[in-house]
Amino acid sequence: MKRTFLLALLVSAFHCYAQDRMTPELLWKLKHVGADGPTSGRRIYYSVSTTDVATEKRTTKHYVMNGANGNPEEWKMPDGKNIIQRTPAGWYATDDKTLYRSTDEGNAWKAIATDMANADNVRISPDGQYIAYSKEVLVKKMAAKDKYTDLPNATAMIFTDLNYRHWDKWADGRFSHIFIRSAKDGSVKDIMQTEPYDSPQKPFGDVGDMAWAPDSKGLVYVAKKKFGKEYAKSTNTDLYYYDIHRRSTTNLTVGMMGYDTQPVFSPDGSKLAWTSMAHDGFEADKADIYVMDMAHKSATKLNLTENWDGTVEGIVWDHTGTRIFFNAPTQGTVQLFEVNVGEDLNPRMKPAVRQVTDGMFDVNGIVGQSGKDLIISRCDMNHASELFAVNTTSGTMKAITHANDDAYSTIGTSRTVLRKVMTTDGRKMGVWVIYPPDFDPAKKYPTLLYCQGGPQSALSQFYSFRWNFQLMAAQGYIIVAPNRRGMPGWGVKWNSDISGDWGGQPMRDYLSAIDDMATEPYVDKDRLGCVGASYGGYSVYMLAGMHNNRFKTFIAHDGLFDLKSWFGTTEELWFPYWDIKGPYWQKPEPKAYEQFNPSNFVSKWNTPIMIIQGGIDYRVPVEQGLEAFQAAQLKGIKSKLLYLPNENHWVLHPQNAIAWQREFFGWLRETL
Repeated sequence: MKRTFLLALLVSAFHCYAQDRMTPELLWKLKHVGADGPTSGRRIYYSVSTTDVATEKRTTKHYVMNGANGNPEEWKMPDGKNIIQRTPAGWYATDDKTLYRSTDEGNAWKAIATDMANADNVRISPDGQYIAYSKEVLVKKMAAKDKYTDLPNATAMIFTDLNYRHWDKWADGRFSHIFIRSAKDGSVKDIMQTEPYDSPQKPFGDVGDMAWAPDSKGLVYVAKKKFGKEYAKSTNTDLYYYDIHRRSTTNLTVGMMGYDTQPVFSPDGSKLAWTSMAHDGFEADKADIYVMDMAHKSATKLNLTENWDGTVEGIVWDHTGTRIFFNAPTQGTVQLFEVNVGEDLNPRMKPAVRQVTDGMFDVNGIVGQSGKDLIISRCDMNHASELFAVNTTSGTMKAITHANDDAYSTIGTSRTVLRKVMTTDGRKMGVWVIYPPDFDPAKKYPTLLYCQGGPQSALSQFYSFRWNFQLMAAQGYIIVAPNRRGMPGWGVKWNSDISGDWGGQPMRDYLSAIDDMATEPYVDKDRLGCVGASYGGYSVYMLAGMHNNRFKTFIAHDGLFDLKSWFGTTEELWFPYWDIKGPYWQKPEPKAYEQFNPSNFVSKWNTPIMIIQGGIDYRVPVEQGLEAFQAAQLKGIKSKLLYLPNENHWVLHPQNAIAWQREFFGWLRETL
């Protein structure tokens, strides 16, 4: 009776008029919306970009809107210039080598620094008297052509310590340093001098790794002041305050052992907020919001989210300086939250965290405030990111941008359902189920188990231009995406339980999810597939050796195949030291190398498998994919290798991305 009623509801829910289905080509025609930041005058600046797949170039148009409810007008970027900052004192823009200032909102520009070639992350102090920027500095001679000036064509590299490559780049002895120059006399100072450390942090650090004090007397920057093996094994970044007049640097987070990032001053400069993790080496630890009184830099630092069972993503102060807004994963989505700071930092205060928004979407970025509204970026599994205005009292939202409304009006959407599944250890697990457009519960559908990477990254209502659930479902597949052990948004313990147990309970969580869905009459149990990347690719390799013939096909992208060889070639060593529990020569040997090593179970592989591997992926180096493909081939298993020589852990080139999607779905059509 219950099932009959459910089927009737599904028939009603999925009935819709004939529409186009999402394809790789349609996906890459969608526009990308980005924020240029709201100004104090309630004007909201944003950009809309389109990608030309033929040339792999992006064209960007810029718009301005007066308030959250105004009409957008296209705003022409000054010729050859890129606006980097808007302040009440003026607008600032750069070209290849010059920094300009405009005092009439971009109509006329005056050059204020003409030797800014190769400068990145440029930020002007609030009083306009100083310019901060980052630039590469040769500190250690690791390249032969730098060490031996008479060998300018030498390509040799010389290393005597670790961290000789990172993400997709080899170390060359150059480090990103922060410079501060006077806007008056042009004098320049490298505030990190000859230190062999980076700020902003590599590979993903940006202008968010530095913050001017509102009084312009100092700058806070993020750095991990370690080198070599110590750098490779540590996540202990700190916040440093550089006093311009004293020309001195103070470590603000001494004794705080994990990631300290995202420094943000309160509007009046009296307080500094940032996100901090407790443990050195645990990159997916709980991120809390800390606040300190800048008048007493050695005073107690207050943890605002200590008693909240979640982990923080981005933070922003409100205009009054008494609240902080942040976004964070929760129950399979990413929502907006607030926490009260108050005027005085009392160590005994236990501020309450309030969830501001709720719904089937992700708040994937906080832009800032415009009047009483907070401007955020929002997406869901059927829609790419757009800007929204949020009423911070009620949580109600209003769309500001509509870049892709026309495209989506002709594309069938998928219903997404958060299904609760009982795990083998008696826990309820949230599992996203994405149905094809025009789903008919009277039919049977091939079904894909999606394995998320990370392993501790949120499986939420994200919208990817590669692992796109809307696109997968549009090809006629039901997608099953479990929030297995290790996912943030389900409590700190759930998030951390995966460490040291990669091939244990998380694999049982995957199988619980697909077995539960396989009880539905519309799921074709003879056509189940399993796909994933990174830790998700590792999961595919593990499940290939333990699925007991559940799956008919597998696809693994940049997955970890052999943990011993991976440990010997990956670069961010804090990760295996924490999650695998150390090197394979350690005594006793961590159990992962025996019990949770996919290569140990190749003898049980018996199912077609497609392997995708990036050539410049140094997180999961190329040998992992090649070893897996070679094993499958030598075992006589139907297999395919898609090798992407110029891609790292992701696929960043549009034509490669479309080729990826065509091969992905071609393999599924062939084997499922």
